Amino acid sequence: MKSILFLITIALFLLPACVQKAYKKTIIITLEIKGKKDIETVGIRGGGGPLSWDEDYPLQAIVKDSLYGSTIEWVTGYNSGEVKFTVNGDWELKEKPNRAVKLGKSADTVYVGAVFDESVKE
Repeated sequence: MKSILFLITIALFLLPACVQKAYKKTIIITLEIKGKKDIETVGIRGGGGPLSWDEDYPLQAIVKDSLYGSTIEWVTGYNSGEVKFTVNGDWELKEKPNRAVKLGKSADTVYVGAVFDESVKE
């Protein structure tokens, strides 16, 4: 019985060591949209709060029908995330990989500039 209590006690002390530290990142996003008119909604979707794959996080017009942006506070323990943009509910990059957003460890602010429906060329 004492050995079981000892193991439980050790496990309780070691358990917090398994939790990954989370960092608050400020993501400043700009999205250029080419060749579309009458844009009503522009959004970004992704994994991890405040983003969701189920609904848009709205981007605001900087230049109507051309340039949109937003600032997102993202608390994560990961060094990267994945996103895709939507315009009027239509997804970009259909049948193509998600966009990778590199958050890094040192910078508190990350700038993401993208062109709707254009893959990043590496």
